Amino acid sequence: MEKPVKLYSLSTLGHCKATKKLLNDCKVQYLFTDVDLLEGEERAAILNDVRRLNPRCSFPTIIIGDTVIVGYQGDKIKEALGL
Repeated sequence: MEKPVKLYSLSTLGHCKATKKLLNDCKVQYLFTDVDLLEGEERAAILNDVRRLNPRCSFPTIIIGDTVIVGYQGDKIKEALGL
């Protein structure tokens, strides 16, 4: 069974783009939120969610099952995915 994958990213950040490319190349289904494209209360709520997972609130923040990975770390991402 595949672990659910959620990505909090910024639409213009290179490491976020690299993370999306890695997930796409590995043919992983994932949900993502480009936080910089949100506004108002929706953005504030998502940023609170990110801070709970990653107090520094840096991007990308990736959740794979119960594992939180901060930043583009290809090897850790693949390991968490079981690849």
